[in-house]
This record gives sequence, C-alpha cells and structure tokens, in this order.
Amino acid sequence: MRKSGLDNRRMSSSAAMQQLYDTPEADLLAEIRQLREKIGDRVLILGHHYQREEVIAFADVTGDSLKLAQLAAQTDAPYIIFCGVHFMAETADILTSDTQTVLLPDLAAGCSMADMADAEQVSRCWAELGEVISPDETVTPVTYINSTAALKSFCGEHGGIVCTSGNAQKILEWSWSQREKILFFPDQHLGENTALAMGVPDSDMILWDPAQHLGGNTSQAIEKARLILWKGFCSVHQLFRPEHAEAMRDKHAGIEILAHPECSRSVCEISDFVGSTEAIIQYVNAAKSGQAFAVATELNLVNRLRLQHPEHAIYFLSPTVCMCSTMFRTDPQHLLAALREVDADHAAHPIRVGKTDRRWAKLSLQRMLNLA
Repeated sequence: MRKSGLDNRRMSSSAAMQQLYDTPEADLLAEIRQLREKIGDRVLILGHHYQREEVIAFADVTGDSLKLAQLAAQTDAPYIIFCGVHFMAETADILTSDTQTVLLPDLAAGCSMADMADAEQVSRCWAELGEVISPDETVTPVTYINSTAALKSFCGEHGGIVCTSGNAQKILEWSWSQREKILFFPDQHLGENTALAMGVPDSDMILWDPAQHLGGNTSQAIEKARLILWKGFCSVHQLFRPEHAEAMRDKHAGIEILAHPECSRSVCEISDFVGSTEAIIQYVNAAKSGQAFAVATELNLVNRLRLQHPEHAIYFLSPTVCMCSTMFRTDPQHLLAALREVDADHAAHPIRVGKTDRRWAKLSLQRMLNLA
C-alpha cells in the first residue's frame, strides 16, 4: 500500500527524533547553545517551574504558566518556545499577536488535570444545571488556568473568568459578586481549599461528578450550593498524604510543611504554609538560614529549591518519587528539534487556538488580568 504524505512526514519526524536520542549528550547541548546564540532575539524560550534542570538551563525566563504567557505577549520575538505543557502554550498563543508563533517542543506534553474536564462535559453540566436553576443568571463559571482553551472560551462566553493558584481567592470573591453560585473546574482541591480559607462552610459546597446525571447531586443540593466543585485533580499533588507530613515532623524537629493548594484538603489543613508555586519559592527565599522544609509539589521544583538554597534542609514530602510525567516529556532533544525549526524559519507544529475560542478565551483571561 502506498503511504500518504502525512505518513511519510511522521516517519521522517520520528527518524529525526531517534537520531537526536542517539546523539551524545555533549554534542546535543553544544548544538542547542550554538543555535540559541545564532537565532538571538528571534526566539524567546520559556521554562515552567516544573521542567527538568537540563531544559531550565536554556530558558530565557522561568515562572508559572500565566507569568510566562504574559511575558511572551510583551516580547516582539516572532517565535516562542514554551517548555511546559499544551494548555500553557495555548494560553501564550491567546495572549500573543498574530505575527508570533508558539511552539511546544513535545506535542505529547499534556496535563492529566486539564484532561479531566472537556468542553462537551462542561456544556452538558451547564445544560443539566438548567434542569434545576438558570445557570446563565445564577452561576459564574470559573476555570483554573490549568485547562484547555475551549474551557477558557466557555467561561468567556458565559460571563466567567480564569483563575490561578495565586489569585483564586480574589477570583472567587469577584465571581460571587457577579452571581450567587460558582461552577469551579477542573480542580476540586484548589476550589475547596480556597473556599475553606475564605470561611465558606462545607454545607455551601457540592462535588460535581461529570459521569453522573446532575453530577450525582439532588436538585435540592444544587439549589442550596454556592460552590459547585468539579471532580478533578492533579495526579502528582494527590499523592501527598497527611501521614507524610506527620512522619517528617517526627523525624525533623521544627520542620515546616509547605503545600500547593492542588493538594488535598487533609494535607493543606496540617501544613504550615499553603501557596502557589511562586508563593512557595518566595517563602523559601525569605526564610532564615537553617530552616528545614518538606515541600508538597512537583519534584523538579523541590530539587531546584534544594540546589538554590544549600543553607536550608529541603525535602520532598512524599516518600514516593512522583514527577509530572507530562511535564517531564520536554527534554533537550525536543528543545533542539524546536530550535532547528526556528532556525529554518519553519514551524511544523505550531500551537494555534481557533478564532472563536481565542476571542472568548482572551475575554475570560482579560477579566482576570483586570482584577490584578
């Protein structure tokens, strides 16, 4: 059977990547440095905090997903290489101009949490809420930035907004000022932990399971709820347990437990500090020398904090190594392949958000940015 052009391109791409994996590491890194210098300001390399160290080494800027997307929008670089995952590159594409091209080094770098809520499920949820209440009049949809452009678009179209782990409380306050209820997706834990910190009682919250009609709730529960939490989670942060914190405290006197709000309620409740990735970094930066920390977030960041702060004793909270497998997919081989594309002025696999989703998603993002 004759192979199509697409099949041939896939075979060619696969062969090229295999050649890179067969290349000695020293040669690989040398070519990355050479191309980076040659290309100059035609490219901006963004590195998310959770990236492996050998990729972060080549990043022009590091940070969380929103910070990096905002910085991409402030540059004139025609090419943006986003070392992160798919939803991050989408956000960068939404916020940058039409003359800029966003590249994701490995197109398989996704997010398990973002995959737990898709546009079809959320639209069905909205329709089912309509069997009980009038959602367009009573519910503000809020999506965590760790979500697809389609969900950001849904929020934009329905009077909703995007939030980050750093501004979630401000976003919830704004959302309740707009309408009496909030539908929060895709991460249950960020929504729940933020609401609890605000003093919202359990009786005002319900959990929405997209696999069940009405999310597994009664009509009465939906009518009463102020916060509807989507049944979703981060596969890394859910692995941390309260007993891990207890074991650390038994072993290390005076240790402080630092947790990301994507961790479960039971972990956040016994932690000394709960905050976004940026907030955790700032907390450690400001600590007195000699302080010990056990950190409940992605391992690459914890290891980087350990390297940057030899004056502190910094531990990974879980006894089990749990890297984000999708974040970890971005490696030097894929970064080099992306740089070769830029050098040839040809983006084979750009991240492009469709016109309609781009318009509505940008509105939901802009609502959030206006609150800052």
